[in-house]
Amino acid sequence: MVSSSNSSRLGFGVDVGGSGVKGALVDLDTGTLASERHRISTPQPATPDAVAATVAEVVAHFDWTGPIGVALPAVVKRGITFSAANIHETWIGLDAQAVLSAHLGTSNLVLLNDADAAGLAELTYGGGDASDGLVMLLTFGTGIGSAMLYNGVLVPNSELGHLEVHGIKAEHRAAASVREKNDLSWSDWADEVTTVLNTFEALFSPDLFIAGGGVSKKADKWIPLLKNNTPVVPAKLRNTAGIVGSALAAQKISHK
Repeated sequence: MVSSSNSSRLGFGVDVGGSGVKGALVDLDTGTLASERHRISTPQPATPDAVAATVAEVVAHFDWTGPIGVALPAVVKRGITFSAANIHETWIGLDAQAVLSAHLGTSNLVLLNDADAAGLAELTYGGGDASDGLVMLLTFGTGIGSAMLYNGVLVPNSELGHLEVHGIKAEHRAAASVREKNDLSWSDWADEVTTVLNTFEALFSPDLFIAGGGVSKKADKWIPLLKNNTPVVPAKLRNTAGIVGSALAAQKISHK
């Protein structure tokens, strides 16, 4: 059995994505994973009960009994999910806190938007990139998640992947899944990402973009090809940021 009492700086996070539900123990001193990541494919359809059961299975794999952070591809306010990106529409307007608590057998959990979780992780462990001015973290995966950080403070639930860019949602234009589905070259995909970033620049005038998600592991193949004006750097925590940020959020709430 593993619990936060075994180490006061150990946490646990789960990142729910459109294709996989991933969880791991997190070293909260360093922001690194303290265990191997355990992944289960996201159930289809990704209904609340099916996803909650999968989250419970991931948690049970580690026999974890401490606070749990769960990052969801949705707008989350006070445990209620107000949108559903790449999960079933029945999440909209749901008391997700109650559903997940019932499946996990505990109310000691915190829910937050997945990109916001990644933003918190980069803010805390990313080496300072997210602490000055207006920083936009974008996670490129099944969709595009966004986290806006102003002088180190998170502005939650921005969900800019759903913003229309020249008549097409940003994530339908430039998510990593679009590159794979349409077999785009890195250059062609970088052009689509540039189009999205140019729009975000026109609207928000950010000081820095941080590119996260699994595709950030191959940042050298596409970030140098971008033609927008604002600097773009790869996320330091890469695709572990959702897990790390959700574990951090749960630990902060549990110590209030």
